Amino acid sequence: MNSLAKVVSITALGMVLTGCVAQEKFNAMSLDRDRLAEQLAAAQTEASAARAEAESFRQQLALLSSGQGGAQQIIANLSSQNAELQRQLDELNRKYAEIAGRPVGAPALPASLDNALKQLAAANPDLLEFDSERGILRFKADVTFASGDASLTPKGSDVIRRFAAILNQQAKGFEFVVAGHTDNTRVQNPETIRKGHKDNWYLSAHRGITVAQALINENVSPSRMGITGFADQRPVAPNTSDAGKARNRRVEVLILPTNLGRPG
Repeated sequence: MNSLAKVVSITALGMVLTGCVAQEKFNAMSLDRDRLAEQLAAAQTEASAARAEAESFRQQLALLSSGQGGAQQIIANLSSQNAELQRQLDELNRKYAEIAGRPVGAPALPASLDNALKQLAAANPDLLEFDSERGILRFKADVTFASGDASLTPKGSDVIRRFAAILNQQAKGFEFVVAGHTDNTRVQNPETIRKGHKDNWYLSAHRGITVAQALINENVSPSRMGITGFADQRPVAPNTSDAGKARNRRVEVLILPTNLGRPG
């Protein structure tokens, strides 16, 4: 190769190498630019949310400071809502006590419904108990739910689907109360508390809500049901043994041939 060719080759190689380095720098700068753009967008979103929250607080403060009865109106509205919620809870508790205290004897429900629930419980004895004389179906919490949680196990979900079919067919004209219960062991597991189940009241109510929501997902009308949680206040067995505690950890569905909580 002559000298001129060598010079041209070296120059071309230098241009290629220089081009690679420039491209790498350009790519790095592009990544930095994109990263900064994402950070800017996130900061703008947070700022917008903060401004919206501040404006909401400002409006509430202005209402309370207006001297035109704003605070009194808010208090009155909250008091009215609280009274209505308390009335509904009192009605649920009254219905629960009424049904749980039914005298034993003949089945509380029509034969077709009674038989359907008996068959469902007999097919799933590890998960269900059916009290025919009071019309109460009991879901055993240790099998229905994950430990220390309100999420359904796969088997719990499957049985609730079959229970929903009974409610929509044999029990079509009936309403019901879903009541969660626990044993008397205090909630102490940090993971359970982190999930929002701060104590047995929360855990019992959340499990009742989970069962009710699963039924709603299977097209059972929410207007037919009430939901409550009793924590450890309504045991069906002594809490002095593991077996007794296991019986107390349950969700009960009390079937009502009435119009629950409706005026008139």
